[in-house]
Amino acid sequence: MTNAHKDTLFVLIKSLSKSEKRQFKLYVGRLGVNTDAKFLALFNLLDKMRVYDERQILDSGIVKKSQLSNLKAHLYKQILVSLRLNPVNQNIRVQIREQLDFATILYQKGLYKQSLKILDKAKNFAIENEEKNVAYEIVELEKIIETQYITRSIPDRADELARQAKELSEHNVMTSKLSNLSLQLYGMMLKVGYVRNDEDLRNVQNYFEKHLPDYRLEDLGFREKLWLYKAHLWYSLLTQDFLSSYKYASKWVDLFYDNEEMISLNPVFFLKGNHYLLESLFFVKYGSQFRGILEKLENQVSNPKFPQNDNITSLAFLYINSNKLNLNFLEGTFDKGLYLVNIIEYGIKKHKDRIDEHHVMLLYYKIACLYFGNGDNKNCIVYLKKIISNKNLKMREDLMCFARVLSLVAHYEAGMDYHLEVQLKSTYKFLLKMNDLHAVQKEMIKFLRNLGDIYPSDLKNEFQKLYNELKKYENHPYEKRAFLYLDILSWLESHLQNKPVAQIIREKALAVTR
Repeated sequence: MTNAHKDTLFVLIKSLSKSEKRQFKLYVGRLGVNTDAKFLALFNLLDKMRVYDERQILDSGIVKKSQLSNLKAHLYKQILVSLRLNPVNQNIRVQIREQLDFATILYQKGLYKQSLKILDKAKNFAIENEEKNVAYEIVELEKIIETQYITRSIPDRADELARQAKELSEHNVMTSKLSNLSLQLYGMMLKVGYVRNDEDLRNVQNYFEKHLPDYRLEDLGFREKLWLYKAHLWYSLLTQDFLSSYKYASKWVDLFYDNEEMISLNPVFFLKGNHYLLESLFFVKYGSQFRGILEKLENQVSNPKFPQNDNITSLAFLYINSNKLNLNFLEGTFDKGLYLVNIIEYGIKKHKDRIDEHHVMLLYYKIACLYFGNGDNKNCIVYLKKIISNKNLKMREDLMCFARVLSLVAHYEAGMDYHLEVQLKSTYKFLLKMNDLHAVQKEMIKFLRNLGDIYPSDLKNEFQKLYNELKKYENHPYEKRAFLYLDILSWLESHLQNKPVAQIIREKALAVTR
């Protein structure tokens, strides 16, 4: 039996708002013949279902099993047509495509002059709004029509169209090269995370230098600059150059504020740019600016003029709440961040069909860190188990590794050390398998493994030894990434100074506040 997550039609129907469902029924009912249509009956049945059940559909008598697949495909298409007609979805990109469709129909009817008039307006509108791919399509159609609609100005017209086609083609080729580079670097980040050694660094550097095209910044348009800054951002994050990632994330966000009309046309990229700017500020511990950027982003999203749709709502939930957690980590206010757990759990359920598993696991890890910082190790372990037991997670191997290390520490802190030896062996094997066993992790595992042989009176001395050993790696080009996931040093300091870990982090935050 297909479940709700796998049946695309069911997921689509469940994503519809009340107004979208009402519009669909009005759209279907525009012709009386559709009121008893099988696809409408199927829509109503699926709308009432809580869980997709194919047997219930067949038992309803609406359709035979052999016809179900075709009926579902037809209903899916009709819903999409209805959504396309919804004013909410009529953004600039859709409007340009619609004009291109109209011009194509007029051309096919032999109404060349009318078609060219629409195409010229649509082309100018597309270029103004940096939609150069569709602008190139329009120019190509204009060229076809001009060869059949002879005018006295054809020589000048031919030169003009040839020049426009060449310029747009060059811009689109540059955009394609930069977007390909950005996507590949993003893929590396998702698969492995930050560079782990000299070999990783050389591979990333070589790939970046080989695939970065030659360019002059003054020749680039909005979209080319956007992909350029994204590529540099991913390169900076991969190589753990967080000042550079801050630089390029700032350029990304400033590009939108310098071209404010692009915010409504590309709201997803605007949100992502702000998210990576906040992430970079978190890594460089720039607390005061972090809070200001986050508040500005929240105000922008809540502005009635900011575009609203399901995708934007899901991303806004993800980025804003993820960075609210980061703000609590940055300031050491773990107890004040606990209210976010229920909000995030509710949001994950609400947006489950639009947020990928990787980002859900990242939220779980942050919640685990929140509980750990607050001294609630048992709840920390609960959320870490969600990550460790996830056999389907193929992304961010580093996240999986550090979830296991934090789990070891949390079990020790919670006094749940009766299975610690088994967990130590399991974690050690996992890290070896992932080729992710580094100095910080080795020292942590060695320390935890020897705990059973340490007398209580010697424990503080052993904590001091571990602290002195790990402190050497705080600014190491590769080992420092361990401290991005888990503030081991603050945890050790809390034991050495007999203070809660949250207090240690809060005191550090006050000392470095900029």
